[in-house]
Amino acid sequence: MSAGGQMISVNPEELTFEFELEKPSYCNLKVVNNTEHHVAFKVKTTSPRKYFVRPNTSVVQPWDSCTITVTLQAQNEYPPDMQCKDKFLLQSTKVAPVADVDELPPETFNKEGDKVIEELKLKVIYKALVQSSAENLDESSMTSASRNLRQSSESISALKNSSIQEIQDVQRLRAERDTTMQRNQQLQRELETLKRQRDRKGDAGFSLTFAALAGLVGLLLGMVLKYTLSSPPPA
Repeated sequence: MSAGGQMISVNPEELTFEFELEKPSYCNLKVVNNTEHHVAFKVKTTSPRKYFVRPNTSVVQPWDSCTITVTLQAQNEYPPDMQCKDKFLLQSTKVAPVADVDELPPETFNKEGDKVIEELKLKVIYKALVQSSAENLDESSMTSASRNLRQSSESISALKNSSIQEIQDVQRLRAERDTTMQRNQQLQRELETLKRQRDRKGDAGFSLTFAALAGLVGLLLGMVLKYTLSSPPPA
C-alpha cells in the first residue's frame, strides 16, 4: 500500500523493522513525485538517535522517484511488548529546479505565507525475528552434532594421551630391566674373577707347605742316617 498527497506518494506507508538484539535493521521507502514540478522532501523522526536516514533531504524531479533507506540502530533490549511509539514525518513542497540539495534555502520547509507544505506521518512497527521450526531443528541438530564431535575429539585426545603415557611407562620399565641385567652380569663376572684369584692363592699356599714339609722330613732323615753311619759298631 502507499500513502500520498497531491505532490508525492510513499510506499510502504509504514516502516517495518525485523527486530533483533544487537543487530541493525533496515527499511526502504520509495518516494514518488506525482507532479510536473520539482519537489523537495525532508524526513523527521521523534527518535533521531535510534534511526539513521539517508537521504533525509532531497529533491525529486518531475514524475521521478527516490528511495530512502532508514536504519534502526542496534538495540540492547527489546521494547515492552514489542510496541514502538516512534513516528516519522515526511514533509514535501514544490521548489524551483535546483541541481543540488545543498542549494535549497534554509526556510524551504517553513510554513509561511501561501506556501504549501504537505506532511505524511508514518508509523513504526517492530517484528520479532522468528525462525521456522525447520531452521530451529537444523540448528539444534547442528548444535548436537557439534557437541558430539567435540566430545569424540576429547575422547580421542584422552586416548592418545593415555596410549603415549603407557608407551613411555613400558619404555622406562624396559630400560630399567636392561640396566638391572647389565648390573647382574657385571656382578657375576666380578664374582668369577674373585673365585679364580682365590683358587690360585689356595694352590700356591699348598705347594709351599708341602715343599717345606718335604724338606724338613728330608733333613731329619739325613741327620738320622748321618748319625747312624757315624756311630761305632757295638763290640
